[in-house]
Amino acid sequence: MVPSKTLLITGVSSGFGRALAQEALAAGHKVVGTVRSAQARRDFESLCPGSAFGRMLDVTEFDAIDRVVSEIETNIGRIDVLVNNAGYGHEGIMEESPLAEMRRQFDVNVFGAVAMMKAVLPFMRERRRGHILNITSMGGHITMPGIAYYCGSKFALEGISEALSKEVKPFGIAVTAVAPGSFRTDWAGRSMSRTPRSIADYDESFDPIREAREEKNGKQLGDPRKAARAMLTAIAAENPPVHLLLGSDALGLVRRKLSALEDEIRQWESVTVSTDG
Repeated sequence: MVPSKTLLITGVSSGFGRALAQEALAAGHKVVGTVRSAQARRDFESLCPGSAFGRMLDVTEFDAIDRVVSEIETNIGRIDVLVNNAGYGHEGIMEESPLAEMRRQFDVNVFGAVAMMKAVLPFMRERRRGHILNITSMGGHITMPGIAYYCGSKFALEGISEALSKEVKPFGIAVTAVAPGSFRTDWAGRSMSRTPRSIADYDESFDPIREAREEKNGKQLGDPRKAARAMLTAIAAENPPVHLLLGSDALGLVRRKLSALEDEIRQWESVTVSTDG
């Protein structure tokens, strides 16, 4: 029997956050989920009264995060696991996409996640135990045209997660960056922010990609409930991974990227080492 834990999951109204909350509740855990409306809070708490607790929080309201985390620790109990799930996708050719859209992407996907980690770490460090899961993306390992801001934010969160894991390991705290491939969530649908097209030079290369992404939405291979169960496996592990890919597409694409990177390193090795001395 897996000991019951308290999970704090950001963004539980849909997608991975909702699926993980439901699976965790079914496994006997307590879940505190952040939402952005009173109705969403009521809907979430009705999933499992007494075990599902909603809290109103937008992760970009950085000044509110410490207060909310402290209140949870006081009134619900110790936070054993933080899951940084809140996030969204931005699609747009970089040259066409305003810097304001990049700032918004990083505020939610990076700064919001870091602020949440900074809020829970003092409690976890004092107890000498805890687990942080950051939901990144295969887009934190590989890139595709038209999602430069999104990939940039997920590469950043992957790097921060890996560095943090080394900082907090001596305190018994684990950090896992979970990188899903294509799943049947609303990432490519209603949740995605799309910059309007404006430069004709990109039409031929990018328009088919945008159309294919919209056409495939809802038909992706990945099952969010199975992703949730995989995350619960990592949470229960004695030695959880620092990086966890989810989905056969993520596995194949990341392996191909690593192989291509190794080939390029080998090809330019003589130039690389020529700078020594």
